[in-house]
Amino acid sequence: MNSNIQLYSLATPNGQKVSIALEEMGIAYDAHRIDISEGDQFSDEFIRINPNSKIPAIVDPLADDGAPLAIMESGAILLHLAEKTGKFMPINPTKRSQTLQWLFWQVAGLGPMFGQFGHFTRYASTEHDLTYGQERYTKEAKRLLAVLEKQLEGKQYIIGDELTIADFAIMPWVVCLDKFYEATEVLELANCPNVNRWVESLLARPAIAKGMTVCSSVE
Repeated sequence: MNSNIQLYSLATPNGQKVSIALEEMGIAYDAHRIDISEGDQFSDEFIRINPNSKIPAIVDPLADDGAPLAIMESGAILLHLAEKTGKFMPINPTKRSQTLQWLFWQVAGLGPMFGQFGHFTRYASTEHDLTYGQERYTKEAKRLLAVLEKQLEGKQYIIGDELTIADFAIMPWVVCLDKFYEATEVLELANCPNVNRWVESLLARPAIAKGMTVCSSVE
C-alpha cells in the first residue's frame, strides 16, 4: 500500500503553501498537477476529493485510524500536516494562538483580497469599467501589506524567531504580487523592507524553494 500523501495542486499561492509544508516537514508525497486553466478541477475524480473544485487538496492514506482521509482548503491541510508531524506549530499556547491568528488572517483576508486585486488589475476583461474594483482592492492590498510590514518589525518570522505554517501560508501570496500580478511598483513593495527581507530569507531555504515549484508547468 502506498502510504504517501497524495497532493492535488498547482503552483499558485494556495497550492504552494501546501507543497512548501510537505517539503519542509519531510513528508513523502506524490504530486498530481491539476490544471485549472483546463478545467481539471471539475473532473469527477477531483470532485470526489474536493467537492468545492479548488486546489489544493490532499488525500492522507493513513489519517483516519489508518483509513484514507481527503482534505480540502489549504488552511485545514496545513493544520493537519502540522498536527500529524508535530512540526511548525508551536507547543506554547500563546505562540500557537498567534500562529493560528495569522494563518486565519491569510486565508480569510490576505489571500482573497490579493486575489481580487490581481483579478481587477491583471486578468479582468476590459469590456467593463474596472476603476472601482482596481481602486478598492489596490487600497486594501496596500493596507494588508502595511499590517504585515508592522508585524515583521524586529522579527525573523511572522510570530518571532520560530518558523510556522503561518509563514508558509502568507509568503507565496506576497511573491505572487510581483511574479503573477506584476504589481511591485503599484503596491510600492520597495517601501516594505521587513516584508522583502522575510521573503528573501524564506526563499533561500532549499525546501521552500523546491516547494514553490511543485506542480508547476516547468517542472
